[in-house]
Order: sequence, then C-alpha cells, then structure tokens
Amino acid sequence: MRKQKFLKFLSNEKGVTLIELIIVIIIMTTLALIIMPRFMGRTEEARRTAAVTDIQTGLGTAIDLYESDNGRYPVSLEELVSQPENAPNWRGPYLKSPKLPKDPWGMPYQYKSPGGHNPHSYDLFSLGRDKKAGGEGYDADIGNW
Repeated sequence: MRKQKFLKFLSNEKGVTLIELIIVIIIMTTLALIIMPRFMGRTEEARRTAAVTDIQTGLGTAIDLYESDNGRYPVSLEELVSQPENAPNWRGPYLKSPKLPKDPWGMPYQYKSPGGHNPHSYDLFSLGRDKKAGGEGYDADIGNW
C-alpha cells in the first residue's frame, strides 16, 4: 500500500528531475557549438559594411555638399561641423551631429585632400579592424577608392 502511494506521488510530481535538466543543458550546448561559428564572421562583415556606408553616403555626401557650396574640399573633417574663416559660402553644419562620427572600431575616419588615391578630390577611409594603414582581408583599409 505504501509503495502504491509513493509511486502515485512520483507520477503527480510537476518538478524537473536532474537528468532532464542535464539533457536540456547538453542539447543547448550542442546547438550553441554548431551555430556560434557561423555568426562569428558576421560581426566583422557588419562593421565593414557600416564603414562603407558612412564613407559613401554619410561623410562622403557631406564632403561633396561642402565642395559644392565652397568651391573646394574641406581641409579637415572639422570644417563639416564648424565654419572655417576661409569659407564664406559655408551652409553647414553638413552633418546632423555636432560631433564627427567614428568608424565601427571606435577610431576617427581618416581624411586627406587632395588624396593619394584620388588626387583630384579626397581620400576618406577607415583603418579597419587592425587600426593600422594597409593590411589585407578583414584588416584592410576601407576607403572611397
């Protein structure tokens, strides 16, 4: 009689056993090990895409508008947010934010006018993941050339 009550008690229990918990942990760990490597490279691709977008549309458009208004490219990116003395036709600020944007790795965008790659205009670029000039693959500079 006691045995039947004990078995009935176990069948009505609504908790999770240790074995069930261990099985769930093993399944979750296996899934994480399979899925995580696929997403690891995506972060770097997303950062590179964000840098290209900033260079081509955000900052690049602002620099082109500055040149259209003033007949020359800015000497530095600071001229996009605060009027220099030698730009009487300045119609800025040319960026929405009063601060210059940083690249996806937290570094300032690099700007040269006239550019080495674009001698008749400007070079606008990010040093990329390694934060050094040059490089290959994911460490390569991202620029408007």
